[in-house]
Amino acid sequence: MSYLHEPVMLSEAIGYLDPAPGDVICDATCGGGGHSLEIACLIGESGVLIGIDLDPQALAAAGRKLEGAPCRVILARGNYGDMSALLSEAGYPNPDGILFDFGVSSHQLDTAQRGFTYRAEAPLDMRMDPDRPVTAADILNTASADELERIIREYGEERWASRIAEFIVDRRKVAPLRTSSDLVDLIYAAVPRGARRGGPHPARRTFQALRIAVNDELGSVERGVAAAIDIVQPGGRIVAISYHSLEDRAVKEAFRKAERPCTCPPSLPVCVCGKEKILKVMTRKPIGPTDEEVRNNPRSRSAKLRAAKKVLGT
Repeated sequence: MSYLHEPVMLSEAIGYLDPAPGDVICDATCGGGGHSLEIACLIGESGVLIGIDLDPQALAAAGRKLEGAPCRVILARGNYGDMSALLSEAGYPNPDGILFDFGVSSHQLDTAQRGFTYRAEAPLDMRMDPDRPVTAADILNTASADELERIIREYGEERWASRIAEFIVDRRKVAPLRTSSDLVDLIYAAVPRGARRGGPHPARRTFQALRIAVNDELGSVERGVAAAIDIVQPGGRIVAISYHSLEDRAVKEAFRKAERPCTCPPSLPVCVCGKEKILKVMTRKPIGPTDEEVRNNPRSRSAKLRAAKKVLGT
């Protein structure tokens, strides 16, 4: 199966990132290379593109897409939460710009055996990095009811988290949950009929929660954005595209703290803590996809883009 992944908000991301000839740019979630190819063309022969991804299939696809790119291309397999180490190993510890495109790719969703989707029968895997030791099935069949409830409520924002967790624990006493249909059938039984009328598929939030837990996605977002703020060159830009409120909230909070780091009590007439502004936030409200993009790529519907510019040291 070819690696299909339509880059979301491509023109908006490139506009805020503003890559110029000779820049060193890190695409921290290069996926199939859609954003990366556009960046490569703009930074030209004297530029350097470093693409990071956990998924070896994604890196292979990016390598194919970037064959013949005018700039130097370095592809590194790893987690964007470990960006500082990965960029140092590549020889470019302080890039001029960094792009994040969080979440799961269309290819991962559409490859049934990866187990990300509730719409196809598949093993409950959900690992973006196939070398990770823990799968979604492992969590479902070993975690306590309290831990399952926390995962589903916190990461899926699911109001029926407690009931779903109880059904999971009861079901695995009879037989372990192994496939997507095992979990979907259980969720249909756990969620009251009235709550299943209208709205998204009743399994969507639980599948999202398990995917986040399996891949430590929120921890990676927090570490990755913090690293980007620390290492990007003065004057450089950070662009982050999120797909659910938890990711967006983490980006928003990291940008806010870097723009307004002062910890002095409001009653003080002047700042005495000495903490300097690091970022200028360029998007006071998140940018969303156009109606046309949503029509052409419905999976872009929930995307939110935030951007900031490093000002400390300029």
